Amino acid sequence: MDNRGIAEKLEQIALLLELRGEVVFKIRAYQNAARMLKGLEEDLEQFVQRANAGEVKGIGKALSEKIEALYRTDELPYLERLIAQFEPGMLELLKVPGLGAKKVRALHEQLGISSLGELEYACHENRLVELKGFGAKSQAAILEGIVRVRRFSRRVRYPTARTAADAMLQTLNSSGLAQRIEVAGSLRRRLETVKDLDLLAASNDPEAMMRAFIEQPEATQIIGHGETMSSLVLQSGIAADLRVVSSEQWPAALIHFTGSKEHNTQLRSRAKGLGFKLNEYGLFRGETPQPLADEADLYAKLGLHYIPPEAREGQGEIELAERSKFPRLVEVSDLRGIVHCHTTFSDGSNTLEAMAHAVLERGYQYLGVSDHSQSASYAGGLKPDDIKRQREEVQRLNSELAPFRILHGIESDILADGSLDYDEALLDSLDFVIASVHSQFNMSFEQMTARIVAAVRNPYTTILGHPTGRLLLSREAYPLDVEAVLEVAAQTGTAIELNANPHRLDLDWRHHRRAKQLGVLIAICPDAHSIKGIDDVAYGVGIARKGWLGPQDVLTCLDLPHLLSLLRAHG
Repeated sequence: MDNRGIAEKLEQIALLLELRGEVVFKIRAYQNAARMLKGLEEDLEQFVQRANAGEVKGIGKALSEKIEALYRTDELPYLERLIAQFEPGMLELLKVPGLGAKKVRALHEQLGISSLGELEYACHENRLVELKGFGAKSQAAILEGIVRVRRFSRRVRYPTARTAADAMLQTLNSSGLAQRIEVAGSLRRRLETVKDLDLLAASNDPEAMMRAFIEQPEATQIIGHGETMSSLVLQSGIAADLRVVSSEQWPAALIHFTGSKEHNTQLRSRAKGLGFKLNEYGLFRGETPQPLADEADLYAKLGLHYIPPEAREGQGEIELAERSKFPRLVEVSDLRGIVHCHTTFSDGSNTLEAMAHAVLERGYQYLGVSDHSQSASYAGGLKPDDIKRQREEVQRLNSELAPFRILHGIESDILADGSLDYDEALLDSLDFVIASVHSQFNMSFEQMTARIVAAVRNPYTTILGHPTGRLLLSREAYPLDVEAVLEVAAQTGTAIELNANPHRLDLDWRHHRRAKQLGVLIAICPDAHSIKGIDDVAYGVGIARKGWLGPQDVLTCLDLPHLLSLLRAHG
């Protein structure tokens, strides 16, 4: 390893020591040695020998041994052990411009933040505004820094990918070269995160269509350019492909490039069993192409009802479509109210009155306000007196906005033993309670399951909030027996949240069908901390569709009278 490489390793050690809270003189020793090595003019071998002999001022025996190890072997077990002391996400935080080791340590110690996703989520919930050493401007700068860090990450969340894809669709549609153009791939199937973007176009002039694609303003790198397929990288760092087919090929190509791989494999096998050949170019009997009007026509020729794109995951949808028409899936227009919103009473950006007007203006019948509870001091959680003041505000607004209704609730922290953090009298005074885990994520599978099951059994728990605690691309779900939780929810009549915040999308869609089988209602909630966040329910609806949920399976599709009746029965 050369002198600059060694210097970088020593700087990394200094940073990690600072992150660990070591004494200043020890940190400076590594920083000074790194500075010395960067400006080194003598032969590195001679420097190492002089350091070992104690002839280099500021470099003691332990430090000289580390420098020699890096020089001779390119390895340093001490650094590896130091790195192992921190969660990987903690080190990623150091990449954010303006976040030094002291600030990262403060975020970890005061807010429990140990990953980029947790930091981003905390910023969106305004957790840094009142934090010593930070503030509103610092929070905004950190959010911008996170965007830069993530620019070239491997996967992106659905909203980021959708925005990039829509911009490309607008550009390519304006060219007038496409008879049809659509997003395909995992984005069309509404997966929570995607690796790249797939676009499919039908055009009579593929060459010009390809040229329009690679010359779009957002393109920064051309990966491949052909007659019917091109690949590029956008300024956002997301990779994108465009394939061009004829109008006759469009139905089969759209199904093929939408996927998933498992769905396509099962379709091709079914086609073969019926004497057809199916590929991206069409459906063939021998070498004769079969005319296809659209995707539904292709499914019909295979003896299947139409399967919505969100459900094409190779998880039983073909068997269902063979037996009967695919059930109608929930749409945003089916939602009758918004539940799980935060206001300036805790860590929201907008007042209760502003949130209520925003929900009413969007055509909903009710708003379920649920600020953080008293255990969530980091989020300005409500003390009993705060809840009383908020109730008075709710009553005033309800008298002004009728027949629109504000339901007064709380997002109550689930404590380590599964209890909620208010007494029964206070919980009984509320219209509903969302019970959520916000701390102590490192419990065992058995402990966490027992904790959450206890909360679901609590007669005051109306909805179990973001049940697995995951943050997409940053924090895995905590260990939990979801099946056991769903079974208890079915017994108690407790709803399970589908937290529509695109950082969460929790409960995972893979569990929805089981919830549906058990008769457990899913509450599609935005977890909105601002007026803008209300519209996140659309992301939740997309995930609910992946889980085959219809309006009858969703708590927030109930109109106000039916919801009130259910809440009274549950209480």
